[in-house]
Amino acid sequence: MLRLVLVALLAVALSGALSAWLASRASEREAVRRLVGQQTEEVEVMARLLASKIEQSQKVLRTVAEGITPAMLNSPSSLEWLLQQGLPAVQFFDSMQVARQDGDLRVNLHSGRLEDVANLDPAERDALRRTLIGGKPLVSELVAGRSADARVMFTMPLRREEGQVLGVVAGALKLQSQGLLPPSMTLPGRDDSRLIVFTRDGTILSHPDPARILAKVQDEPGLGPVFAQWLQQAQPLAGRGTTTVQPHHIVSMAGMPLPQWLVARVSDSQAMLAPLAGAQRKAWWLAAAVIASAMALLGVFMVWMAQPLAHLCHSALQLANGGSCTRIAWPRATGEVGALVQVFEAQVLRSDRQRQQQAQLEGQFQAILDNASVGIAITRQGVLEVVGRQACQMLGYTPQELQGCPARILYASDDDYARLGARVQADFLAHGAFDGDVCFMRKDGSPVWARVQGRGVQAQDIQGGTVWILEDMTAVREAQQQQSWVAVHDPLTQLYNRDAFTGRMEVLLAERSARARTADPSAAPSPEGEAEGDGVMLFLDLDYFTVINDVAGHDAGDDVLRHVARLLESQVRQIGWAARLGGDEFAVVLPGCSLARGQAVADQLRAAVQAWEPSYQGRSFTLGVSIGLVVLDASLQDVPSVLYVADMACYDAKRAGRNRVETRHARDASVTSSGRMALGPV
Repeated sequence: MLRLVLVALLAVALSGALSAWLASRASEREAVRRLVGQQTEEVEVMARLLASKIEQSQKVLRTVAEGITPAMLNSPSSLEWLLQQGLPAVQFFDSMQVARQDGDLRVNLHSGRLEDVANLDPAERDALRRTLIGGKPLVSELVAGRSADARVMFTMPLRREEGQVLGVVAGALKLQSQGLLPPSMTLPGRDDSRLIVFTRDGTILSHPDPARILAKVQDEPGLGPVFAQWLQQAQPLAGRGTTTVQPHHIVSMAGMPLPQWLVARVSDSQAMLAPLAGAQRKAWWLAAAVIASAMALLGVFMVWMAQPLAHLCHSALQLANGGSCTRIAWPRATGEVGALVQVFEAQVLRSDRQRQQQAQLEGQFQAILDNASVGIAITRQGVLEVVGRQACQMLGYTPQELQGCPARILYASDDDYARLGARVQADFLAHGAFDGDVCFMRKDGSPVWARVQGRGVQAQDIQGGTVWILEDMTAVREAQQQQSWVAVHDPLTQLYNRDAFTGRMEVLLAERSARARTADPSAAPSPEGEAEGDGVMLFLDLDYFTVINDVAGHDAGDDVLRHVARLLESQVRQIGWAARLGGDEFAVVLPGCSLARGQAVADQLRAAVQAWEPSYQGRSFTLGVSIGLVVLDASLQDVPSVLYVADMACYDAKRAGRNRVETRHARDASVTSSGRMALGPV
């Protein structure tokens, strides 16, 4: 026992000294780490702030562009009045220019005053020309002169409704303006740290020392070598910050892809860590006192606790070796040993309850699998962990034959399995889930088609396991191969096409007209089509769909249309049907729905589309839908009338700000058989 105490005391002394030394080293590393993290976060925040200023400037310019009509480009007086008095957003910019498609500069406005178009800087003319040619918004490189005149130019194309570029509007902000880099941005200044903003070619845009603005960053102590190394490595301008620790400086940098700017924080490492040295000396003295006190206390308490601790160790070994919980004699002690005894006893009780709960949950889970109306399977790392009874019957296996087996056995070939894996990965990346038709191979070798919906056991984490829901679609698939099915369905979305929509609507309107003629004439009509059974039609037009087409490509646009079609079909197939009318326009018909129920369904569809954030080529997109709702009352006798009123309701939703539901009745619009309008894109 005495030797055990001496060894423990020696161990405490050595471990205490080593811990103090390690803590001293760790505190220094932690201080550097915190400083690095703080600086990295600071430059990232500053980069995001500046990027948001650029985005805000573009939004303001877009507001100005939306206020310029094609007629104004041919009327300089109207355009001048609009820019000087009609649009308050113009005051955001220090100067503005408007040019036509042929390059003719119509207005050159500086600080609210018109100037000769010949005074425009060549770099600004080049920015206008590039926007007219490319048809895309542009943020120019620095238009430099004196530091007081340096500015950045924003351009926005002016388009007709069909998308043709008819001109360009541009706004410029001075470098030191509140909209870009005001002098107050670098405050408060510190002797041991500098916040610097500079361009990709090394021109300083913001500096605590005003004399350094428009100078070269290569001359900055500490920052110059880091920037030169960054140029050699040709690193991209990503939003994430990077920090380099040098012998005398800590340099953090973060970039902004638009415009090509970088933000840097340069700190004097020796000055920043000077307070730590004094704190470490005090910590050494305090550690020595704590070690001595701990050794004294440990020597006293070890002798007192040795026997109960040995008893506890013996009882714990009995429990670990599978001994009966009721036969284990736990020591009756106080202090730490008593607390450990209570922990062991509580853990034994908790383990018993957990085993009971687990058995209950397993029984409930098995009941769900056995009685579910659809097939359910759970996979992890390509292995079938759980397979429900319906899924087994669909695939021709028993649960014992599938559970624990690789999912590859359900496919005809390795190529089929690999192609499906690529589809699943792409859909999870774009949508966070999978929804599609899959061809499996039954145990007897025959094919079976199923609609498969996959969700991660943990949201958007396909590696943590995936839950699959399978519905047998073999009969539906065979029907899709028939010529009659192809004639009435859209090949991209598998929804009804426009001709099928027209045919079904004509039947629906004819049936409603027949019921109206045979109805009791004394029955009072329900106001505004509120009666149960009138039915409603929804006209849906996607918002910002062209952005996805332009940025991510038409393949991504087609994927969006397919996904939206699946969403519409799953939401309304129990109460109605959906069709694709063309482009990004859809129709949903809800026979027998009241107005209130139809509005609720429309808002559910709108919320579902808004909640989905597709991701393509590493970029997330925002999508919305404008919905026009029309009540199918007796005054709507034919399909063109229904489409016209629904189209006008959708136009109301677009005009009111998009991503909303607007309702119209037949009395809200003048519809005649000779003057009906054809549907077009909204």
